[in-house]
Amino acid sequence: MDAIAIKHNDEIIDLQTAKEIGFEGEQIHLDNSPEALDVLRHSTAHLMAQAIKSLYPDAKFFVGPTVKEGFYYDFKTSEEIGEADLKKIEKEMLNLAKKKFDIEKYTITKEEAKEKFKDDELKLAVMERIHSENVSIYKQGDFEDLCRGPHLPNVKHIRFFKLLKIAGAYLGGDSKNEMLTRIYGIAFADKESLQAHITMLAEAEKRDHRKLGNELKLFTFREEVGAGFPIWLPNGARLRSRLESLLFKAHRKRGYEPVRGPEMLRSDLWMTSGHYQNYGENMYFTNIDELEFGVKPMNCVGHIKVYEDELHSYRDLPIKYFEYGVVHRHEMTGALHGLFRVREFTQDDAHIFCRADQIEEQIIEIVDFIDKIMSTFGFEYKMMISTRPEKAVGSDEVWEVSTNALKSAMDKNSLIYEIDEGGGAFYGPKIDIKILDAIGREWQCGTVQLDFNLPERFELQYNAENNDKIQPVMIHRAILGSFERFIGILTEHYAGEFPMFIAPTQVAIIPIADSHKEYAKELSDKLIDIGADSEIYGKNDSLNKRIRTAEKSRVPMLVIIGDEEVEGKSVAVRDRRMREQYNLSEEDFLKMIQTKINEVNF
Repeated sequence: MDAIAIKHNDEIIDLQTAKEIGFEGEQIHLDNSPEALDVLRHSTAHLMAQAIKSLYPDAKFFVGPTVKEGFYYDFKTSEEIGEADLKKIEKEMLNLAKKKFDIEKYTITKEEAKEKFKDDELKLAVMERIHSENVSIYKQGDFEDLCRGPHLPNVKHIRFFKLLKIAGAYLGGDSKNEMLTRIYGIAFADKESLQAHITMLAEAEKRDHRKLGNELKLFTFREEVGAGFPIWLPNGARLRSRLESLLFKAHRKRGYEPVRGPEMLRSDLWMTSGHYQNYGENMYFTNIDELEFGVKPMNCVGHIKVYEDELHSYRDLPIKYFEYGVVHRHEMTGALHGLFRVREFTQDDAHIFCRADQIEEQIIEIVDFIDKIMSTFGFEYKMMISTRPEKAVGSDEVWEVSTNALKSAMDKNSLIYEIDEGGGAFYGPKIDIKILDAIGREWQCGTVQLDFNLPERFELQYNAENNDKIQPVMIHRAILGSFERFIGILTEHYAGEFPMFIAPTQVAIIPIADSHKEYAKELSDKLIDIGADSEIYGKNDSLNKRIRTAEKSRVPMLVIIGDEEVEGKSVAVRDRRMREQYNLSEEDFLKMIQTKINEVNF
């Protein structure tokens, strides 16, 4: 198969550009590799725009990038476009692909481009974001658009694609600007991969945590409360509490001490840390007694203040603090998405203050902790070391030392990782944990960040053996990432069928008649005593309806109580997961439940 692009010094360049500047390199062929898919999907976005322009001649286009989930294009037209029109656009895309237009690139000055597109306000808005003197334009047939590329050499390569959804998007992501139409799509190199992805999307729709969260009454969002601020309902709060309790015990076993910092700190502390300068646009600020305070977007500064509360010796290190810290971050309204992207969330946050010679053992212990948790929930995962971003604090030397320390710890222990260039936090490199769920989707989850910068900025010290003052190393660590996001992932991973040890309700108790409710309450109290939650389904409905209601709530285990059970202090058990029915004495039943809810130990 002919090449579709060239990889030169880790940069993907289309064939026309490579030929013009004489670049040679690794050939990229049309397959499902990340590099090939990025070129394919970028070109499919342009084909979609060409089809839209063909069907709606007054359409004007803003940007059409590739994203992790495929591609999209933002545009506007005088005609209203809905989901029903996607098929029509797809059909026109296929017609255009059959015409086998070459995709050609030409370059003009930015001033020439402004004159060329002077009647197109969206193109002019795009050029406001371009800082170079020249701009490139890609043309196929009678369609052309500003673009950096790279692109396929010809539209004939675009065959296996699907337009997924239509949505609104503010120009440039700013809610003060006009609303544009956005169409999302996906493309693959072969029919089988496309079909597999469509099947996965259908399954993902069934598992959508927003839908299941509503059905299972886990959480809700209310407009009058504010976008991005979840409200936890009793079922969700119970599930969350179980997760918190398991992690609390696991942290204590590993030598972490619980702490709690304030949710607002004076802004001069955020200036010292660098958050004010490097993260301020994502923070909320207020004034108290004529002083500015910043609502914390992270817990690290509070934990630094805990460390500063007393003098430390080298013998004390490592010192480990953990906190279920509530943080607030200003996310754009269009980016909010159920529990996955919110403005208030709680991190399973921890900070380790250690000596430089303890870095390796601490990293390995954290990775072991991560492995224990992820394997318990049935997640496969991979680790990536993320290096210095464009916006960062600290010297190049400090960044090199800290990045090499992470790599060394991983290499010495034969731990596999990938490199994410420029993906680090502004104060240090990090290990990102990416997990795969039950239907093969990848999620960014926990993170381990190595930090020499904040200890230096806050002048943290410990006493060495010879009484010298030494700066400790700080390790930032969250395994779940946030309870909100992780519970959203769990909900979709399990399709709402949570395992017994974290299920919001472990047992549904269904008394057949009113005369059986007293024993149902006794049994419920005994379940609470052993750490299990139950719900009594005693409404004035038929027995069958109450059983169906309990099953729809995905409660793992149902018990039916009638005369025989009351008299014999027993229960009739229906195990939904095992699809079994049997009778047990009350004592044996309680022992079984206690075993099931205690079977997990991080």
